[in-house]
Amino acid sequence: MNVKPNIGIVNALIRITVGLTVLAWSTSKLVKRPWRDSYLMMAMLGGMKVAEGIVRFCPLTALFERGQDMAQEKRKQEGNHNNDEAVEEILPYNPS
Repeated sequence: MNVKPNIGIVNALIRITVGLTVLAWSTSKLVKRPWRDSYLMMAMLGGMKVAEGIVRFCPLTALFERGQDMAQEKRKQEGNHNNDEAVEEILPYNPS
């Protein structure tokens, strides 16, 4: 898997800032109530956002871009397929 930056500098700085804020909030709440698992989960999510900002790679953005590329290739193949056969679609008559 080729990991190259897929988010910009400003986006990375925002992710680092928000991630550190969520991490600080969740750890302060976790000190008061260590039995709550939701604060631990929020700390992990905040840490993940900080890591995404430092590395400048977001897996969800990469997945979305890959899906867009696959859809574009599929449309291109369907377009070439229709031109090769030279089949015209006959649309039904719609008087309205």
